Amino acid sequence: MSLTCGLIGLPNAGKSTLFRAVTLAHAEIAPYPFTTIAPNAGVVRIPDDRLTAVAAVTHPDRVVPATLELVDIAGLVRNAHAGEGLGNQFLGHIREVDALLHVVRCFGGPAAHVEGGVDPVRDIGIVDTELLLADLAAVERALAQVAPRARTGDRAAREEEAVLKGLAAHLSAGRPARSFTVPQAAEAAAQVIGRVRPLTARPVLYVANLDDRDPGSRAALDAVERYAAGAGARALGLYGQLELELSELPPDEASQFLAALDLSERGLPRLVQACRSLLGLHTFFSIASAEVRAWHVPAGTRASKAAGRIHTDMERGFIRAEVIAWDDLVACGSVAAARDRGVLRLEGKEYLVRDGDVITFRFAA
Repeated sequence: MSLTCGLIGLPNAGKSTLFRAVTLAHAEIAPYPFTTIAPNAGVVRIPDDRLTAVAAVTHPDRVVPATLELVDIAGLVRNAHAGEGLGNQFLGHIREVDALLHVVRCFGGPAAHVEGGVDPVRDIGIVDTELLLADLAAVERALAQVAPRARTGDRAAREEEAVLKGLAAHLSAGRPARSFTVPQAAEAAAQVIGRVRPLTARPVLYVANLDDRDPGSRAALDAVERYAAGAGARALGLYGQLELELSELPPDEASQFLAALDLSERGLPRLVQACRSLLGLHTFFSIASAEVRAWHVPAGTRASKAAGRIHTDMERGFIRAEVIAWDDLVACGSVAAARDRGVLRLEGKEYLVRDGDVITFRFAA
């Protein structure tokens, strides 16, 4: 299971700079219109103090954190939904990710702004509108396909048409698909919407890209936060260029650099945790053999499915799960002590994995 967050936004917003800072991978950076067409992808390790604590009492040979994939998608421009600036191709890349990190430019500087000046709310509106228009076009195509069957009285087709018409009206009013609700059975509606794969159904985090030398960045961040609050989303401010410079320094020098700028912490850990929250993930820990590893699964995942996250054979031959909360394990000091104290429990395949569970799966090979 690969879960991905896609960096989107206007050209020259700083997406690739932020991508490099987070992933420590090379991303091609160039002013629009010379931005790379192919998206950059990198794996991000998720820092987790709980993993460190579990490892401290189990003494493994190897500690493996959970990861997410981050995808840097080339900038969108006005009329991208109609193909402007290779927009159709870029919108297709967005359709492949699970959540959106909308990078918003909140700094001046030498790189030209495609809209002529810094205005984060205007920029958000441009990108959000392009996503809405692309979704509306997709829904209208789906309606054209289902309409002939609906006219014959096909019940399933008529229900699908009703869902699509409701979604079209919702999008036409400027509201994203993620806030769309229908009176029909939720599962059936989800299947209909899933076939359309709306871009705006994905959860979004607005990332304000700031400049620590630009006093206007703070006011721009405030504007982004107000917009996000009104849209029922979250916003996060980061100094993208500064984060990149810090990422290229040894840890001790990076700490000194932060102190010199009177900053208490870096922003990247907050961004990575925000990605985890955006995707609605729970983390469980496996302690089999000589390895402690963190795994992420969507909230509401059953134990048998979580076992399959490690290996498909474990899901097929699932017998039971031995479960203990991470903090109980740390407090007891060992699995044996946890078992003696009765805080280690046995769960079946329908058990819903909780965030922070330490699980040993028993299965038949």
